[in-house]
Amino acid sequence: MHTAFIALGSNLGDPEKMVREAIAALAELPQTRLAAASSLYRSAPVEAPGQPQFVNAVAQVHTELAPQPLLAALLAIENRYGRERSFRNAPRTLDLDLLLYDAQCLDEPGLSLPHPRMHLRAFVLAPLLELAPACILPGLGPAADWFARCSDQHVLRLAP
Repeated sequence: MHTAFIALGSNLGDPEKMVREAIAALAELPQTRLAAASSLYRSAPVEAPGQPQFVNAVAQVHTELAPQPLLAALLAIENRYGRERSFRNAPRTLDLDLLLYDAQCLDEPGLSLPHPRMHLRAFVLAPLLELAPACILPGLGPAADWFARCSDQHVLRLAP
């Protein structure tokens, strides 16, 4: 079994409901077990002013799927929930990003591990650190150090 961390985000419709449903959908993936899910967090859109705020979370899964098939399964969940990619950083019903897969560094068409911008995003790091406080980002170092560098990005942990 491999350990993977997946970021979830939504800023259209009912984002809290969408993220909760997506977490449940992760638990239904073949050859995969949902190990944990973070609290939900609210954050401002990055590089997309004027959009509604996002609701974000991170899930940890244990899976027998290789990285590319796992990513394909995540994209299928996005599609099931109406994800459209009309332009870069467009508002979205659901966004699922494969952040980490074991301690692998990978650069393939359509998939880079660790996720190439995760260390720059407080909305990813806060829920990740909730689940894995000692998390080391392969090739980058402790996630907590990167989170400290994102102090100008406001994220709010939502009540359960």
